[in-house]
Amino acid sequence: MTAHRLRAHHLDRRLDPGQAHAAAGACAVQDSPPRSAVIALHARVADLDPGWVRDAVEDRSLVHTWAMRGAPFVLPTADLAVFTTGVLPPDEAARRRFVVGIEPALERLDLGMDEAVAHLRSRIDEVLRDRRLAITPLGRELAGAVADDLPAASRRTWAAEGPYAPGQTWGEAVVHFGLRLLALEQVVCFAPREGATLPFVLFEQWLGRRPPAVGAAAARRAIARRHLHCYGPSTRAEMAAWLGVAPRDAGPWWSAVEDEIREVHVDGQPRWVLDEDLDALSAPPRAAGVRLLPPHDPLLGLRDRTTLLPRELHGRVWRATGAPGVVLLDGRPVALWRARTRGDRLLVDVEPFAPLPPAARDRVEAEAAAIAALRGCSSVSFAVSSATSSATSSAAP
Repeated sequence: MTAHRLRAHHLDRRLDPGQAHAAAGACAVQDSPPRSAVIALHARVADLDPGWVRDAVEDRSLVHTWAMRGAPFVLPTADLAVFTTGVLPPDEAARRRFVVGIEPALERLDLGMDEAVAHLRSRIDEVLRDRRLAITPLGRELAGAVADDLPAASRRTWAAEGPYAPGQTWGEAVVHFGLRLLALEQVVCFAPREGATLPFVLFEQWLGRRPPAVGAAAARRAIARRHLHCYGPSTRAEMAAWLGVAPRDAGPWWSAVEDEIREVHVDGQPRWVLDEDLDALSAPPRAAGVRLLPPHDPLLGLRDRTTLLPRELHGRVWRATGAPGVVLLDGRPVALWRARTRGDRLLVDVEPFAPLPPAARDRVEAEAAAIAALRGCSSVSFAVSSATSSATSSAAP
């Protein structure tokens, strides 16, 4: 099963540079921490230019936007509807549950989810047209514009400091949350990064046209198929978690593909896979090479984590903050890795799960040197700590 997923994620063999868009479109590539998307794509594409992601966003063949789970992704413009329209929950109750954290603000302001987003949508053009704004100034200006449309009693609360961040008003918080839905509606996306800032821009103005309309049902079917291809055999609950919707809201996605999935059993538990992937699941190719996967790499988005790593390692890999990357050696997770820069040198620390043989260590060090070039560093300092756990991957490619 793991070997099949490695193949679906293009991690068994690197693709040619001309197939970089296909790698980005398998299940989109999360770009958090910032600039990690290029490392994830380097793991999938041979000889990837360090500036490819930036250049592809500049030429509009890639879009940088919020998608699954309200996280930032880079994805092919051709697949935009799959990862935006396809993710947008179909009703207001589900949308409230998708935007985790907004509920206290809506209750305090006595606003519905759709009502709040409609206020933002009606004013964002006048605030953002011909401009690029980071989220803090955009939140401040858009909240100020929306305040004029609210009843006097609501305006007082809207402008009062809320509990989310020091100095941030309730209205600004609603903007920060609501922008996630405006991204899924293709109203806003990100412009190229400006230093440490990732500014918002009006999507239609950025792209220069409206994208082709794709029906919500077709888009949900397409993204459900992407999930099942990359993470299958999977379950309805795992699909919901990957999308960022509540399990009770997953019906529209799951029902969209029920006519093309097959039940299989993994460790005695029922799971589902696309009919067309059954043969590949039974005889996948073996993976080869070293990959340094960044935190939140698409492969690490799987929800049945014990298929990749034993449970005792989960807390070290899947962390809310400060998560490490994972080293794959011929398809097997063998270590964690972290990197930091010091001047023009990249410092790479590797924590193996078990002692690395000298030949394996040399291969990992060579891959770390390639990551240094992607990060704009001229050299790499490579350190391997003693094995910190006797646990090894239970997954068999």
